Amino acid sequence: MLFLKLIWLLVSIFLISIIYLRVPRNQGLTSFATKSDLLGSPNSTEKFLNNFTLILIISYYLIAVKLNQMSIIG
Repeated sequence: MLFLKLIWLLVSIFLISIIYLRVPRNQGLTSFATKSDLLGSPNSTEKFLNNFTLILIISYYLIAVKLNQMSIIG
């Protein structure tokens, strides 16, 4: 259980840092007026970060549920 809590803590810290350090894409109307590729897809790094963030969020949720079950049972 201690190992699971440690992983949960590391995932939490990593998720917080990824969410806060990512540069926002939308910067208001000036960004919309100067943007040339409105229908373009995000680059591979942004896709990777989106997928990685989603995986971390899902793993965070699953670990939280498992820890909750373990605390109720034990």
